[in-house]
Amino acid sequence: MKSETKLRVRYSETDQMKIVHHSEYVKWFEVGRTDYIRALDKSYGEIEQEGFYLPVIGVQVAYKAPAKYEDLVTIETRIHSYNGVRIKFHYKAIRDEDGAVLAEGFTEHCWTTTDMRPVKLSRHWPDLHQKILDSMRS
Repeated sequence: MKSETKLRVRYSETDQMKIVHHSEYVKWFEVGRTDYIRALDKSYGEIEQEGFYLPVIGVQVAYKAPAKYEDLVTIETRIHSYNGVRIKFHYKAIRDEDGAVLAEGFTEHCWTTTDMRPVKLSRHWPDLHQKILDSMRS
């Protein structure tokens, strides 16, 4: 499965040259990841209510072309890998006007309890584990 999130570059996300600051892409990736999880019929809030967290343990971004003020950008989000404990998301930020890939990257996460102990999701929440696996096949 691939989720797509549309964003319009806001002035506050740009520098004096009206180019998006590099740190904004990680924030956009978070929006994409949140939308991906929501497409699994869960929200981050519901996951936390069930007693689980999904902290970031790694981030990687490759910048390809600049996004500018008022560009319409699509964040494509997919799961790159998942082993039941760790999950790695892959993202592409694409300018809608010309299809240019602006940035591409990954975030890696670990399923934990609220006291930050890693957990194997298949054992503790088999339904969500299966939804993740199914989404990787579609």
